[in-house]
This record gives sequence, C-alpha cells and structure tokens, in this order.
Amino acid sequence: MHGNPVRALKHLCFPTWRLRRVLPRRSLEAITGAIRDSERHHAGEIHFAVETGLDWHRLLRGLSARERAVEVFSQLRVWDTEQNNGVLIYLLLADRSVEIVADRGIDRRVEPGDWEGICRRMESAFREGDFEAGIIAGVEAVGIHMIRHFGGADVQGNELPDRPSIVEG
Repeated sequence: MHGNPVRALKHLCFPTWRLRRVLPRRSLEAITGAIRDSERHHAGEIHFAVETGLDWHRLLRGLSARERAVEVFSQLRVWDTEQNNGVLIYLLLADRSVEIVADRGIDRRVEPGDWEGICRRMESAFREGDFEAGIIAGVEAVGIHMIRHFGGADVQGNELPDRPSIVEG
C-alpha cells in the first residue's frame, strides 16, 4: 500500500450514516442558504462538496485531499462558469480536511495564503465539532473575496447549484 494504513482504515471504515450526524438536513439547508445569500452580492459561484472518505483505489494511490478536491472540481464542473470564477469548498470528512479550489478568474486575484487561511479556520471549527458554523464561515469568507473582485459585475444567473454536493467515490 502506498498510503498510510491508519488513514486507509479511517476512510474505509467511515460509515456514510455519520455524514447525517455531522451535517443533518437542517445544516445542509443552512449551507445552501449561506451560498444563496452570498451569491446575491457578486457574480461569482461558490459550491460546497463533502465526501465521507476515499475509496480503496484512491487510498492505494496515496491520493491527497488536495488532489481529490481538484478531481471533484472537475467532476462537478465548477470550472464551467461564464467568468471562470467558480470556487469549490471541499471537505474530506474522514481526514477533516478542507481544500479550496478556485477557477482562474478568481484564483489569480486572491493570494494562495488567503484560501489556505479560510481552510484552516474551517478545520479549527471542525475540531470543536461545529461543522455547520465552520462551513458557513468559510462560505462567507470566500464571498468576501468574490464581492471584492466580482461585486461590481453583473450578477449572472445561478450557474452552479447552491445545494451542497455529497460526493461518493
């Protein structure tokens, strides 16, 4: 095995039902509302996706949370927006790791350390067991960058779903 056996065990034994405990329906609705509210103020697109754990193929390859986030960014077509300003906030629950992947229209305008800071603040909230508040704070922080860089632009129609995506393998 190329990866860490402890990590593999956490991923392969992370039951899907735990997702509903961490992010119940009301939390998913609150996150949807936060994204919708943010996007009323800018022309950017924010999408949140959560995955409970990686499958054994990805674990054997030693895939990192960052690498998986890039795959999900592509899979969900977050890159496919009119102004190339889609941002994915990706949570890999088994690792409690957050990654932000931004399309070139917004990424070139925001310092990498800013994205990293948002991720680490979200992970801090997760360590306290407050997933909903951590995710909403992350959405709001991404929204601040969107307003700064795309707030004066014409707000396009909603190009990406506001509802979080639950990614499975």
